[in-house]
Amino acid sequence: MAITINGNGTVSGITAGLTASSMPAGSIIQVKGAFLKEPFDTTSTTLTDITGLSVDITMTSASNQVVVMFSVDASNGGAGSSHKTNRIAVLRGTTNLLGTSPVSNRIRGWQLGNFGDENVGESASCQFIDTPGTGTHTYKLQMAAQSNTGYINRSGSDADNTTYGYRSGSSIVVMEVAV
Repeated sequence: MAITINGNGTVSGITAGLTASSMPAGSIIQVKGAFLKEPFDTTSTTLTDITGLSVDITMTSASNQVVVMFSVDASNGGAGSSHKTNRIAVLRGTTNLLGTSPVSNRIRGWQLGNFGDENVGESASCQFIDTPGTGTHTYKLQMAAQSNTGYINRSGSDADNTTYGYRSGSSIVVMEVAV
């Protein structure tokens, strides 16, 4: 294909742009994400979807990979001397990306807690690579509360003051990368 640059600065001779299949290895093909700034809570002791923290991506090639990144802020409403925690898991569809087989009675996921103080929480972030294959895939975050009520994006007490009260945000981002 011949490319001609005319004296007036226009370019002719280009009939097609770059396509996803022509991108070199390591190129980011597409980016999708979800950001949750409202609080979410659950009393479930089994993993349940965190409403608003899911994203769909349609792969352009079965061999490409997906970089999955998330950041989540969690707390628990249980005050007192005991450590109250939440478990956070990231899934592709119904598959937990930390593994599908249980380890005895342990939930596969990140553990975030408030260490006996319902005015504080913990944040976790992680990045990893998945190879989901062809089609459209849903990546999502789930949470299980150890006991009491588990919260996302707020303290367990949700105190309305500048000393203990806070609101935060959580996100999930996926990027298709050419292989």
